[in-house]
Amino acid sequence: MPVSTPDPATATTQTKIVPLLGMSLAELTAWVQEQGQPAYRGKQLYQWIYQQGAKSLADITVFSKQWRETVKDTPIGRSIIHHRAVANDGTIKYLLQLQDGQIVEAVGIPTAKRLTVCVSSQVGCAMGCTFCATGKGGFMRHLDPHEIIDQVLTVQEDFQERVSHVVFMGMGEPLANLTNVVTAVKCLNQDVGISQRSITVSTVGIPGKIHELAEHELQVTLAVSLHAPNQRLRTKLVPTGENYPIDDLLDECRDYVQITGRRLSVEYVLLAGVNDRPTHAVELASQLRGFQTHVNLIPYNPIDDADFDRPTPKDIKAFVDALEQRHIAVSVRYSKGLDATAACGQLRANQRERAVAG
Repeated sequence: MPVSTPDPATATTQTKIVPLLGMSLAELTAWVQEQGQPAYRGKQLYQWIYQQGAKSLADITVFSKQWRETVKDTPIGRSIIHHRAVANDGTIKYLLQLQDGQIVEAVGIPTAKRLTVCVSSQVGCAMGCTFCATGKGGFMRHLDPHEIIDQVLTVQEDFQERVSHVVFMGMGEPLANLTNVVTAVKCLNQDVGISQRSITVSTVGIPGKIHELAEHELQVTLAVSLHAPNQRLRTKLVPTGENYPIDDLLDECRDYVQITGRRLSVEYVLLAGVNDRPTHAVELASQLRGFQTHVNLIPYNPIDDADFDRPTPKDIKAFVDALEQRHIAVSVRYSKGLDATAACGQLRANQRERAVAG
C-alpha cells in the first residue's frame, strides 16, 4: 500500500501566539500600533491587563466592538481556577489550569499587614527532594513568564487585596527556569508594582546559577533550601546535591551576598530524627559562621509516600536554642493552611489521585 506524504503547499505550521500578559507599557503600545490602533490604546490595554484584571480582549469595553472581534484570538494569558481550598487560618491554595491543560499550584497567605503569594515556576520538578510532594510527581515543563505573573494577579483578584510579597517557593526549581523567572520578577516589579525587596527566589542550588542570578543585579532575596548541615546527609535528602558539594554551594551564596548586598535566607525543613538534632544545629551554625544569613526552620508537613515525621515542639526548641546560642538569626516558619494540604504539590497530587480513582 503506497504511503502518502503531506503536500508542503497545503501543510500548516502552528505559530505560538505570545500572550499580552508580561508585556511592558512600551511593548503593548507598539503592539496596538501594529494592529493599526492609536498609541493611547496601549495605555488603556496596559491598565485593563494589570489593574482591572481583564481575562480576554473581549472584556475591554473601551475598545470598539469591531476591533475586539478582529483581535479576539490574541490571548492575554490568564489561567482558570480549577480548584480552590480554603484553610481555617485564611490561607487559600489554588490549582490553576493553564492553556495547555496543565495544573499548577499557587497559594495566597494573608496576615494582618501583608498578602503573600507563593508561586510555582515549573509544572512539576526535576530535583527529586525525598520529602517533597512536587518532586514525587516528576517534571513536565517550565512556566512561561505570563504563567508566573498570572498566579499573582489571580490571588490578588480573588482576595480583592493588593499583593505585597511574592515567594518563588511553589512547584519547581526557579533557577532551572532562570530566564523566565527573571522576566517575571521584573514585570511584577515594574508593571504589577511589587518591590523587588519583597520578592524571594528559592533554590536547592544549581552550579553557576546563583552567580547568574546575581549578574542580573536584582534586589530580590535569595533563599537556599539547605535542609542539612553536611554533604552526606544533604545528598540523601536532595539527590541533585550529589553534583554540587555543600561547600561550593555556600561559597556561591557568599558571593551572591557580596555582589548584591542582600542577606541570604537559609531554608531548613526539620525532619524528626533525621536532621533535627542539636548536633545538626551546631554543625549548621559552623557552616554559616561569618555569613549574613537568616535561617528559616520549617517543621515537616507530612505527605503520602514519604517516610518522614514532624519533630516535636521540644526538639524544635532545642534546635532553635542551639543556633541562637551561636548567634545565628533564626525563626520557625510553620506551614500555613495545614488543613488545606499545605505541603508544596500536595493538593495537586491529591486531586490527581482522586481523578484517577474516580
